[in-house]
Amino acid sequence: MDENVTTAVLEEWVRTFATLIEQNRDYLTELDAAIGDADHGSNMDRGMKAAVAALDDAALTTAGALFTKVGMTLVSTVGGASGPLFGTFFLRMGASFGDSDTASPRDFAAALRAGLGGVVARGKAEPGDKTMYDALAPAVDALDLALEAQSQLATGLKAARDAAATGRDATTPMLARKGRASYLGERSVGHQDPGATTVALLLEAATESSF
Repeated sequence: MDENVTTAVLEEWVRTFATLIEQNRDYLTELDAAIGDADHGSNMDRGMKAAVAALDDAALTTAGALFTKVGMTLVSTVGGASGPLFGTFFLRMGASFGDSDTASPRDFAAALRAGLGGVVARGKAEPGDKTMYDALAPAVDALDLALEAQSQLATGLKAARDAAATGRDATTPMLARKGRASYLGERSVGHQDPGATTVALLLEAATESSF
């Protein structure tokens, strides 16, 4: 429980997430085509490529600066709801981390929960609305529970990844109550939410990084 996470590892997480988004761009767009504007994959891929480019151009030494840069880039480059929501998520994480160049597992969990709070504040989502919240909230809770049980951060992140995947899958039978998908009413049932799928990729990226 005493292992600290460096800014370099957190940057690796962001870059791995960008790679997974690129690899799953068409899949995410296919999911969005069923219940949205068919642009989620392309929008997120454009945003994460821009975020990586911004990181390439900056020598960021603190976690706060890292996530603030990513968040601001997403807000400014990603259209639709994804930019504000994922951008706010990263911005709130950055504010939580602050100016430290390392973070404890508890710091990381607190930042992830702050990001969730930003998503709720921005999107007003609740459990069962068929949004990214349905994957993100269980992941945050799972990480907290693992750390409370004295698990290592890497173990907690695997639990968070599994919880996000379960939450993602649970969106399929849901009736959408937020966003563009809500306009479809009953026709939104039977389709996996692309935002929740992206959250699952975010947590998958964490388990593939050097935490």
